[in-house]
Amino acid sequence: MKTRIISGIIGLIILFIVVFLGGQVLNVATLIISLIGLYEYHRAVSNINGLKTISYMNYLFAIGLFILVATKNSDLLGFLIFIYIIPLLCILLFDKRVGINDIAVTVLGAFYIPFLIFHITLLSQNIYIWLIFITSWGTDTFAYFVGIKFGKRKLCPNLSPNKSIEGSIGGVLGSLCLSMIFTYYFKLENILAIAILSILSSIMAQIGDLTASRIKRLANIKDFGKIMPGHGGILDRFDSILFTCPIVYYYVTLFL
Repeated sequence: MKTRIISGIIGLIILFIVVFLGGQVLNVATLIISLIGLYEYHRAVSNINGLKTISYMNYLFAIGLFILVATKNSDLLGFLIFIYIIPLLCILLFDKRVGINDIAVTVLGAFYIPFLIFHITLLSQNIYIWLIFITSWGTDTFAYFVGIKFGKRKLCPNLSPNKSIEGSIGGVLGSLCLSMIFTYYFKLENILAIAILSILSSIMAQIGDLTASRIKRLANIKDFGKIMPGHGGILDRFDSILFTCPIVYYYVTLFL
């Protein structure tokens, strides 16, 4: 537990600095997280029925996203997807060792990790970017402690036996409370809209967590990696954020 706490504090300090600086610092950090996350994902799914990912295509896709964001050309995302998909289909056509399942799990990795997380960069220097982390890790923290204290009914015993319905509700309420404190401190308007966002984001954070658990179950592994002592790999720490950052971005774009 001590190692987990120390590692978590160091991670939070680094996160705060990166998000506060924003700009290219945030872009580079997001790229690094994407590349490490992809490596963990590729290694995990290789344990599932002999699946083979076309890993270099996903690394190139992540780098392509970084270039689009760094050069402020996000409107070319459709073109990037086009030049990503066509080579994969050509590989399927000409390489008899590659099956359609391999292509499918490769594409899933590209959209599951770099595509989802790149939404963080779209909120650079925007006050609402902090809600991504407040709702995600706030949910994790409150769900954990409420679950320990009051958890009785299992949420998804086949995927994550330690998670409870009571903990899940506690996570949503914790996300809401922290978001309201954040809103009050920074004197933000649209309190009701932010409250709704905090609830939606908390639910998505938990879905993201369970999705990662499902992948680990299929791959028969406990953690995606060991890069963060006491926490596991990058995907173990950012699994919920992968789901919250698009929700926060599109909600802010549409309603705030």
